Amino acid sequence: MALASISDLRLRIETDRFGPFVFQPGIMGAEIGMALQRVEDAHERFVASPLSQVANRLEQEVVVGSVFGTNTIEGGTLTEDETASALALDPATVQGVEQQRAINIKAAYDLSQTLAVTPGWTLNTSFIVELHRLITQKLPHPDNRPGQLRDNPKTRITFVGDEAHGGRYKPPQYGRDIERLLDALVAWHGELATAGIPATIRAPLVHLYYEQIHPFWDGNGRVGRVIEATLLQAAGYRYAPFALARYYLTNIDAYFSLFNTCRKAAEKGQPAPNQAFIAFHLEGMRLTINGLQDRVNRLVAMLLYESNIRRALDEKRINARQYTILSQLLDRGRPLPLDEVRRAPWYTSLYLKRNDKTRSRDLHRLREMELAFLDTDNALWPSFTPPKNIKPLGKKES
Repeated sequence: MALASISDLRLRIETDRFGPFVFQPGIMGAEIGMALQRVEDAHERFVASPLSQVANRLEQEVVVGSVFGTNTIEGGTLTEDETASALALDPATVQGVEQQRAINIKAAYDLSQTLAVTPGWTLNTSFIVELHRLITQKLPHPDNRPGQLRDNPKTRITFVGDEAHGGRYKPPQYGRDIERLLDALVAWHGELATAGIPATIRAPLVHLYYEQIHPFWDGNGRVGRVIEATLLQAAGYRYAPFALARYYLTNIDAYFSLFNTCRKAAEKGQPAPNQAFIAFHLEGMRLTINGLQDRVNRLVAMLLYESNIRRALDEKRINARQYTILSQLLDRGRPLPLDEVRRAPWYTSLYLKRNDKTRSRDLHRLREMELAFLDTDNALWPSFTPPKNIKPLGKKES
């Protein structure tokens, strides 16, 4: 089906207590086509890059970054480094709610990645319920039960959102309505897939309507983002589906506000009410894929640099002291102020029994060989990321 005909794919569901609920693409296919093409172009360039050389490293970075991103959106307090440490723990040694939140999201990611490459897998309610169970297990909450749909008693009303992001919304409260709408969302997604609607449109639409249904007491945002990522992965997108969580975190106000913007536009009967969220998602995919490609290029450059400096040592073109300096720059992957380098214990030990002339000669030679650069602010750079303001190579550094 051409995107121009996408508006025909509407599904209206009558509920017992919430009233009618309408699933609709809500976009103008002709206008979204260009954004969709930019994502496809970026993806083609990305998959053509030397991914295999750095796949393990990239995978680790994406998992940590995306767990940190999606957890922080929902109020998690772990830093990115603390998230990495938590994910490296034996589950039996996890301490505290914050570490458990990170471990839970990783478990949901593992399920997602397994199913996304399983032949014949399609979105279903059992998967959504299992995601919720994994994401909220062992986390305290007065009402939430892992893997159990919400069914509000009359004394408890669930609201979503806040005034700062477009107002509060009252999603379905009655358990039977929630179950019916979740089943309908899955069926509607199947219709979109059968009609040939690209995953980069289907996935955010499911995300958008899932959050409007808000089927669980807690964890809906985390579950919704994993559902979206799984649909994208199943369509062949690598790394970007989960890395997209960082884009949502970076643009968190727009992300939260757009849920209300689209919902209100639909309630007012405006044309293409979901256009803004789909455009936001597509731009996020484009930026995320381009960022991943930049990271792949950098990781490959680091591998080549590591090989080059090892060869230079083996061929005695540099000495062990110089190799240590370069290895420290490589490990950090960033420029280091020269004063900071010279104060570091590892550097001090290198020149404990050497004079200033030797120290100056070592650095000068590394700069001559362009294995390291010094910038005009006196920071030392590894050559795989040369600075724009390279200090001219004149007399030897003192």
